[in-house]
Amino acid sequence: MRKIKLEKLTKEAFAPFGSYYDFANPDGYGLSGAIHTFYPDRLIAYHQGQVGFSPITVKNPGEYKITQVEYHTTTCEMIMPISGDMILHVAPPSAGKPVPEHTKAFLVPKNTMVKMNACVWHLAPLPANDESLTALIVLPECTYMNDCIVVDLKEDEQFIIEK
Repeated sequence: MRKIKLEKLTKEAFAPFGSYYDFANPDGYGLSGAIHTFYPDRLIAYHQGQVGFSPITVKNPGEYKITQVEYHTTTCEMIMPISGDMILHVAPPSAGKPVPEHTKAFLVPKNTMVKMNACVWHLAPLPANDESLTALIVLPECTYMNDCIVVDLKEDEQFIIEK
């Protein structure tokens, strides 16, 4: 079975899939007042219509064997781990056919929001070190009903993420 090594999240390595920002450690120029500093527009995503902010809880599977992937054709997806660090696997857009041989897996620190571009293959975030993970998912309202293509990987396409 194919094995994918977990990588550290860096701007360069994640660039083909999207962008991210560590909201627990804001940096760069901020707009300051007497008691605050505001860091505007650190991640930007265009959504026409309403946006849903949805929590997800995921149990640690023990073995990080991936048997399904999904993508959204018309929107980016944003995920931020809240309770701990997460593992996120992604593969580039590929016209509807999974490309597991191009998958990368990243360790995403707690409170770092990841924005995946439209059509990037992924699935639920996974807890990196804990028994479970709670994360925030940001998608246009009802994306899970009208723009979520889930594909079962054939046995020879499945892979394991190694820490």
